Amino acid sequence: MDISKSPLLKNKFSVARLAEDFFWVGGSIVASPRWKIGHFVERCMSSMQTGTQMIKLRGGSKGLVRFYYLDDHRSCIRWRPSRKNEKAKISIDSIQEVCEGKQSEIFQRYADGSFDPNCCFSIYYGDHMESLDLVSCSAEEARTWITGLKYLMAGISDEDSLSKRQRTRDQYPSCAAWECFPAQTFDEADKNGDGSLSISEVLQLMHKLNVNLPRQKVKQMFKEADTDDNQGMLDFEEFCAFYKMMSTRRDLYLLMLTYSNHKDYLDADDLKRFLETEQKMTNVTKEHCLEIISKFEPCPENKKEGALGIDGFTNYMRSPSGDIFNPEHYQVNQDMSYPLSHYFITSSHNTYLMGDQLMSQSRVDMYAWVLQSGCRCVEVDCWDGPDGEPIVHHGYTLTSKILFKDVIETINKYAFIKNEYPVILSIENHCSIVQQKKMAQYLTEILGDKLDLSSVHNDDSTKLPSPASLKGKILVKGKKLPANISDDAEEGEVSDEDSADEIDDDCKLMNGDASANRKRVENIAKKKLDSLIKESKIRDCEDPNNFTVSTLPSSGKAGLKSDSKKDDVESGEDFSASKRHSRSLMGSFSKRKKKGSKLKKASSLEEGEDDSDSQGNSARSSVHYSRVNRQKKTMKLSRALSDLVKYTKSVGIHDVETEISSSWQVSSFSETKAHQILQQKPAQYLRFNQHQLSRIYPSSYRVDSSNYNPQPFWNAGCQLVALNYQSEGRMLQLNRAKFSANGNCGYVLKPNCMCQGVFNPNSEDPLPGQLKKQLVLRIISGQQLPKPRDSMLGDRGEIIDPFVEVEVIGLPVDCFKEQTRVVDDNGFNPMWEETLVFTVHMPEIALIRFLVWDHDPIGRDFIGQRTIAFSSMMPGYRHVYLEGIEEASIFVHVAINDICGKV
Repeated sequence: MDISKSPLLKNKFSVARLAEDFFWVGGSIVASPRWKIGHFVERCMSSMQTGTQMIKLRGGSKGLVRFYYLDDHRSCIRWRPSRKNEKAKISIDSIQEVCEGKQSEIFQRYADGSFDPNCCFSIYYGDHMESLDLVSCSAEEARTWITGLKYLMAGISDEDSLSKRQRTRDQYPSCAAWECFPAQTFDEADKNGDGSLSISEVLQLMHKLNVNLPRQKVKQMFKEADTDDNQGMLDFEEFCAFYKMMSTRRDLYLLMLTYSNHKDYLDADDLKRFLETEQKMTNVTKEHCLEIISKFEPCPENKKEGALGIDGFTNYMRSPSGDIFNPEHYQVNQDMSYPLSHYFITSSHNTYLMGDQLMSQSRVDMYAWVLQSGCRCVEVDCWDGPDGEPIVHHGYTLTSKILFKDVIETINKYAFIKNEYPVILSIENHCSIVQQKKMAQYLTEILGDKLDLSSVHNDDSTKLPSPASLKGKILVKGKKLPANISDDAEEGEVSDEDSADEIDDDCKLMNGDASANRKRVENIAKKKLDSLIKESKIRDCEDPNNFTVSTLPSSGKAGLKSDSKKDDVESGEDFSASKRHSRSLMGSFSKRKKKGSKLKKASSLEEGEDDSDSQGNSARSSVHYSRVNRQKKTMKLSRALSDLVKYTKSVGIHDVETEISSSWQVSSFSETKAHQILQQKPAQYLRFNQHQLSRIYPSSYRVDSSNYNPQPFWNAGCQLVALNYQSEGRMLQLNRAKFSANGNCGYVLKPNCMCQGVFNPNSEDPLPGQLKKQLVLRIISGQQLPKPRDSMLGDRGEIIDPFVEVEVIGLPVDCFKEQTRVVDDNGFNPMWEETLVFTVHMPEIALIRFLVWDHDPIGRDFIGQRTIAFSSMMPGYRHVYLEGIEEASIFVHVAINDICGKV
């Protein structure tokens, strides 16, 4: 369809002349002196708000013509027509990247010449890097949107906003919210559009904001704010005054009075005393306190007098300085000079997949996203492709195929953009010798010096090098030819531990059969996935009681039984909280199984355990053990590919009690096998992981790409605990929290006791005689807590009844959860003032999980969460911001004490 003639395409402003005066340098814009950046940006914004008709490309042959525009608040892109109506939008905050030209996979499906590349651009958004692929009528329109979106992503929307953002959002996010939140809520509350709010409109707004104040109190504040001649109505300035009165924090005000000797402000000496006494800061100077006042106090008079009023104190406490996360941990803060085996390393499983393990799309974009998110070990499953080109996909399945060359080019481009520490390329090689040589050629030509390890300094050749010594390097993990093979041999035989071979035979696409077998496999795969979807009800919905992390005691008896009526052994990753009984991850590790599970074949963690009670499980076990007893498989390996492997040689599973011959190797374990070892030989497994790398990968029965719980494997010192990054949920939240503790560089140093000596991580007293930590959390209040996204009662319209649950996740003995009482009818600023106490034996590996729930007659609905490493928590009065929910937080006081002796 020709859209160039549409009258909607003729904007009021032509920005071509402006755009010619700008050029892109590394994603930023440089302006010639005769143009002000703010003026140019404002033109782009105006043009985007006027709107543009563009073609949205899809997977099929036809595109959709839609009218795209930037909303009035410049907070999201909208389009029409759409069946989604008001939900047809993409938040600016969710945009990860804007790419010019025909770079996305969708564009590649169209023949060359279909569209002018200058008119094409892609918007990548959301946690899974979804793409919106657009074609405008002209290069000028495309440039306008690309420019405007990049500025919005950088926080610049007009001539003054750069300095405004630096003063507010970048320095103290709560103040940024104050700039825009009242404007947005005012517009939404102004039903008749007359630019003012009546008392009834304000009361409706209070209900929407989850505020349940007495009507008399609301009317009193309304009257105090209504100061102009138009009595009975609040204009925007008056509404801001009303909102300020309503949102003044009682908890912070009382805290300020405590340290100000009941003055209405803190002077520099008061602030210094507060920072030293409560926030446990050292070396605080009066000059530093005056800098804080200058930075956060909005009132010029107070600032001049060196006084921090309640607004300034609130700004400071809601800034990164008052966040529970240690700001030093945004950077690498650990010693990176130890051997690789001394670190936990963030790892991805089947990195190329966008969805499930049987039928989903493979995309090179996943490597870019995963690497930039901090992952340092990516997986590449290589198979023979047409025209002599090796391909990447999940073998024996209906997943789509991508070129190995494209994958390596993407890895080369994105490996070290945000992180200079080494990347491990986990190669699953299923190729012929000819195509293995092609793989080696691409690796060598594309990665170049990144593969050259000759300059790596390693004092002890019996140990692995350190992350610091391997900066900017890519390690190939794969098979290596035996030392006894002649140097002249171009190939040789090696063992073949094929994880793809673990897939159920009825789900395999054998021998490339694309006819009869393909249809049968497709039907079986769909049934399996449909079964999982029906069983889980709501993907990633929180379950109230299924996240206690534990393993079997050494006696082999379960420490806690699951009382679920189903065999919910999916590590609690994907099950609805509604109408489900309490369920612990202990159920995942127990040898006792329940009958009648619909998920047994699809998702059990225990597929390798024998159970005569279950016919389906017996069948599964027989498949597992028949593979074990099968004659050892071998494969041909090319010398060229073998020579690229040095420190990360892939080897078969070792007996963890046997002395290892070399540290320069990696053993891979399925989660099932690793669980068995962890239950039977936990101390030996820990010692094994002190000298070489271990990689854990998900069970082949996780066809829906769900994730197992990584914590038990971290407890045993396993370094490469690989997760499905495409499946957002609690397990990835744990993973993010774990690796955020060291600047999200992908490497976290193990505790010293995990690197030398031996202890049983499953013991009730794993480190006798060592100091333990007591965590005392006072849960004080909540701020701007939204209604649950998926309420059991639907769109109830009721004000929430929130409560907070805190959980410690770490060694089995440390796993514990506590919760506060329920506060009725208050989501805006609920007050709890409750103290929760926890004992932690090994704080270095513990994670603390804050969850906020809405209590209702049926049970409870999940509102939000924040998970943080124990080592990253700051003491004192702190805000815990809920992940992915702007401005929603809980206010706590953190105290960490040393305790000794057996608890």
